Amino acid sequence: MVEVRLEGVSKRFGRVVAVDNVSIVFEDGRFTVLLGPSGSGKSTILYLVAGVYKPSSGRIFFGDRDVTNLPPKERNVGLVFQNYALYPHMTVYENIAFPLRLRGEDEAAIDRKVHEVARLLHIEELLDRRPGQLSGGQQQRVALARALVKEPDVLLLDEPLSNLDALLRLTIRGELKKLQQKLGITAIHVTHDQAEAMSMADKIVVIDRGRVQQEGPPLEVYERPRNLFVATFIGSPPANTLPATVEHRDGYPLIRVAGSLYRPGERHAAKIREAGLDRVVVAFRPEHARLAEHPPEGEDLAFEAEVYLVEPLGRENIVTLEAAGMPVKVVTPPEERPSGRLYVVVPRERVLLFEPETGLSLDHL
Repeated sequence: MVEVRLEGVSKRFGRVVAVDNVSIVFEDGRFTVLLGPSGSGKSTILYLVAGVYKPSSGRIFFGDRDVTNLPPKERNVGLVFQNYALYPHMTVYENIAFPLRLRGEDEAAIDRKVHEVARLLHIEELLDRRPGQLSGGQQQRVALARALVKEPDVLLLDEPLSNLDALLRLTIRGELKKLQQKLGITAIHVTHDQAEAMSMADKIVVIDRGRVQQEGPPLEVYERPRNLFVATFIGSPPANTLPATVEHRDGYPLIRVAGSLYRPGERHAAKIREAGLDRVVVAFRPEHARLAEHPPEGEDLAFEAEVYLVEPLGRENIVTLEAAGMPVKVVTPPEERPSGRLYVVVPRERVLLFEPETGLSLDHL
């Protein structure tokens, strides 16, 4: 097992900058998720670590070893692809054994290792079958076995669950995380699915347009997003955002949002004064808000909105409202059936404020 470190790594394909001066530490024995939309550069980072791509600039280290110019076969990584990339003419046994035969290991050692990893992944009864005879979940396990049989220092996972159905994805997600913890292997997992990232990661690295937007433990990234992109990318439904103006009363900044005045806490007020802001973006997560018939007492954020859609999902409802011409979503208990004009109420400690030009959170200014 080994720590992987990228230092100022960039990758260009002609005029396209796929990865832009990225520095990341993938900690030894930890499960790190690279999370971002399609085209964000997350898979390119994975293939730079694997050695499939060579960086245009910057260095890559495995522990203290500079692997920047080493080919994949000299890095001892296991790579699991989105489409599994199994050889259709080979049996499961032969697919798993293939990387060991490439290394020239003797047949007795190969047989022992294949059966060990097959037992670990509960696919011993599949060893004589070919990939075409397997389900998607079984193929995924075989691809994982082929990566692990090499006893890699680093396990690289390129959206390996995206081709599975929703229920199987949930099952494999738990099994994969449990396996990584059991083996203590350094794992780097690429996905665009934020629920997958939140449930599996020890650390999330959010990527957009080839740059790191934020990194940290899942709950920290979720609760304290560094910018508007992270706030609106992570979460289901994503965070609500509303434009707002700043008014000063007796030297204290008040925020006018959706026709209501909101008095921010001292910390946010100080940031607004320091930055000289006359506009902000107010954001909050749908699950942190509630609906009320009357404005609450106290200093929570509250504004009027009109209900126009209720989506019952069994354990909860997603209510969509309109406030000052903007859509707002609120998660409510399943027994509630809101309608008409109501107040959206958000506890002050759950209100997020962003600088409108840069998109940065006031907490990170």
